[in-house]
Amino acid sequence: MDIFLLITGVVLAYLLGSIPTSVWIGRVFFKTDVREHGSGNAGATNALRTLGWKAGIVVLGFDTLKGALAVLLSDFFTPECFTETHIIHYNVICATMAVIGHVYPVFAGFKGGKGVATLTGILVALLPWQTGAAFVVFLIVMLISRYVSLSSIIAALSYPFIVAFLPEIFPSLCTALSDMCPELSEMIFSIAIAVFIPITHLKNIKRLLKGEEKKLFGKKMR
Repeated sequence: MDIFLLITGVVLAYLLGSIPTSVWIGRVFFKTDVREHGSGNAGATNALRTLGWKAGIVVLGFDTLKGALAVLLSDFFTPECFTETHIIHYNVICATMAVIGHVYPVFAGFKGGKGVATLTGILVALLPWQTGAAFVVFLIVMLISRYVSLSSIIAALSYPFIVAFLPEIFPSLCTALSDMCPELSEMIFSIAIAVFIPITHLKNIKRLLKGEEKKLFGKKMR
């Protein structure tokens, strides 16, 4: 029974992540597939550019929410015998499945987004303080460069260092807030993010190097 519960939670996390918000909103309200326009991506940024800011905000909000829900709902599928550490490990597994679902959604031909918004929701649920620090990094780079892709990549690369060293910088907070001290699975997950996000942004990196990447509000680099 415990195995059945655990597998059910993992499958539901994947299905939740697979909800293709931008694709469904584009088809229902705009009669268009966002993957056929702009960057060809099914994420919030391309939805913002293709469908407008209102649709973009809805996509961003829901994609973030489904990531957080995948973590929060996973608690309902953990056996009573699980320790706090076991629960966190299982949270990370379900979180991983939600990201895989977003990038390779079963409901949209396995062609989805890059996972940034969904990962943000997951990390807010798992490690809120560290995620807040990474978001500050994202905003700083975004305000300077106006490139969502570059901001996402730098924030992702900085994340393992934030997770590892934030408790060292603020030891009093680590004592007061248990979530400041990451479990091994959370540390591994943060490293995976630092690898995963740049890989999903390879096309953006090539455009950045060529000076062809579009800013969120503005013209190309040239």
